Amino acid sequence: MHTRPPVPRRRRTLRALALAGLVTTATLGLLPPSPAAAVPSRCTTVDGAVSSTTTCPKTEVTLRTGLTGLVRRDVHYQTPLGTAPAGGWPAVVIWSPSIYSAELAWTGNSLLPAGAYHDTLQIKALLDNGFAVITPESHLEGFTFWDTNNPLTPIWSLAPDRSFTDTILSQIRRGRFGPIDSDRLFSTGMSSGGYMTSRMAVSYPGVFKALAVQSGSYATCLGPICNVPSRFTTAHAPTLFLHGTADLIVPAATMYPYRDRLAAAGVPTRTVLRSGAGHEFLPESPAEVVNWFRTYDPGP
Repeated sequence: MHTRPPVPRRRRTLRALALAGLVTTATLGLLPPSPAAAVPSRCTTVDGAVSSTTTCPKTEVTLRTGLTGLVRRDVHYQTPLGTAPAGGWPAVVIWSPSIYSAELAWTGNSLLPAGAYHDTLQIKALLDNGFAVITPESHLEGFTFWDTNNPLTPIWSLAPDRSFTDTILSQIRRGRFGPIDSDRLFSTGMSSGGYMTSRMAVSYPGVFKALAVQSGSYATCLGPICNVPSRFTTAHAPTLFLHGTADLIVPAATMYPYRDRLAAAGVPTRTVLRSGAGHEFLPESPAEVVNWFRTYDPGP
């Protein structure tokens, strides 16, 4: 049984889903919600007559990367309120979907398509629960996709995003994104970012304590084209999978072999399916991702 850290805005959503018969606390693996004091937040939410808008402030830095160090790539980050633990905050690297700038995730409106508002609420939930958040931009200021499954760069060791990832991890250790404990790193992402999240386990074993793959699958898969290795080892990080059953862009059927082969290897997994959902951020994501990461890092 996982303990559930307070994620204030999600309790009402989970209750509503349960009442609608879409999910149950047993399905979600969550403890029943209990009263909790409001958590001070860096983020602000404005509820209007028609929609709600949540904004989380962030800092942007530009990193020099690539073989020559001349390529410039942006990264956005924020740390939680309060004093950092002695070793630094745990941190979550979030990889954005295709054609979606990471910067957009820091402000969201409930009317946005593809459940994008839940991406912003995920950032808020992580910050409110003591995780620093780092969101790198993919190529062309975020309006492309990640190289992990790019047919034009089939060799990861030569891919520009490999150099970018190495630079991000190096800058985390140097304190560029605030006081972060490099031994307490996590990663998540949706769609192209979900594949990139898998890449963190494949190419950086032992660096990330746990992952959450959202509407994605194995690092080299691409939509319905998916070839998952037949075997994994326990070096692969524990992985949460979140997927819509009606996803036509990244069919859930491509995720199942990945999950099942991890489980067969003894790697902890958890699956959250939303019936009828397409290729989108799921409303369960904020609470589920926080709960999963807290399972592997309960805090000081």
